[in-house]
Amino acid sequence: MLKGKTALVTGSTSGIGLGVALALAREGANIILNGFGDVDGPKAEVAALGVKVGYHGADMSKPADIAAMVAYADAEFGGIDVLVNNAGIQHVAAVQDFPVEKWDAIIAINLSSAFHTTRLALPGMLKKNWGRILNIASVHGLVASAQKSAYVAAKHGLVGFTKSIALETATTGVTVNAICPGWVLTPLVQKQVDALAAKDGVDNDEAKRRLLAEKQPSLQFTTPDELGALAVFLCSDAAVNVRGQAWSMDGGWTAV
Repeated sequence: MLKGKTALVTGSTSGIGLGVALALAREGANIILNGFGDVDGPKAEVAALGVKVGYHGADMSKPADIAAMVAYADAEFGGIDVLVNNAGIQHVAAVQDFPVEKWDAIIAINLSSAFHTTRLALPGMLKKNWGRILNIASVHGLVASAQKSAYVAAKHGLVGFTKSIALETATTGVTVNAICPGWVLTPLVQKQVDALAAKDGVDNDEAKRRLLAEKQPSLQFTTPDELGALAVFLCSDAAVNVRGQAWSMDGGWTAV
């Protein structure tokens, strides 16, 4: 379905981003990965699907790095057809104890980076009259949790940003939507599981159950593969009139 298209997925060397990148690659999209940590492993996984794969190590908190990454996409891949804004970080603390530098970093990476990638990638999409922008928000883009003020603010902002750009592109061949996962067992969430296990003196499996039981009625983690399948649908012709939506995949979290 996406053969000949190029997808840039930020924060895609692991977790949700890698799951989405692999799903798009299975549909024939060439992939530009971005992120820290192991790069060779994810590149090999994507390349094994028979598509062209690139990597750019842009620091998503730095607008100049983001501009360089988009320029790389233009030079090496002929532009960006599918933009997946997934890069994100987390810090948990009460607002009065929240480190200012952590607040600034979360807003920069979880929210402002999507503005910079979108403003730079969108003109090329509009010229082709085809594009898909998917913002990986969160259930926390729709509802709040205590001690996550920066993350909740950024993800609410990302949902609002999604709606605004969807309206600006409503009569074009570019669609803009947000995906809002609940608990996904990424390295970020595993840290919270480990902290809960230590606090409550329970094993990892019980800590996972307790974490899910607090918010996610299905008692099942959403998987990167499931989120990848949703991303593929939102890139399809069947979703051409899905615009400005914040699509939850949260095991019932926001059903109450």
